[in-house]
Amino acid sequence: MRVDYDSVDTSILNVLIRNGRFSLRKIAQKAGISVSTVMHRLSRLEKSRTVRSYAALLDYDQLGFGFQAIIDVKVSKGMLLEVERKIATHPNVVAVYDVTGPTDVVVIAFFKTRRSMDGFLKKIQGYDFVQRTETRIILNTLKDAPIQV
Repeated sequence: MRVDYDSVDTSILNVLIRNGRFSLRKIAQKAGISVSTVMHRLSRLEKSRTVRSYAALLDYDQLGFGFQAIIDVKVSKGMLLEVERKIATHPNVVAVYDVTGPTDVVVIAFFKTRRSMDGFLKKIQGYDFVQRTETRIILNTLKDAPIQV
């Protein structure tokens, strides 16, 4: 369902991006609109799946996930969706993207140990239709934030 957005929606979304824990009253105050407007607009944005969920942004390093990896995957023709769905079920995977370029899929995954990352890589390399993988370990994160709309 495609929704037409206006400056009121944008104001609400930008307040939520800054702090998803704000109450409807606080969002209304920050956006300069009424609480009932916020309530109705948020309901519409949730139904359209523009706002998909409310979640905390975690520092995975602080939680012991010291190995954060970007994994490029080359997949045999015609089997992309099947492989992506299988990879996406793994609990350490936070994102799976179709991409252009020399590989077909980019996977972002976090691991507590080098051994668990190695086990995951060997597992997906053994999947039917995975031709090859290339892994990069994230050394430092300078920015990891949502964009303002």
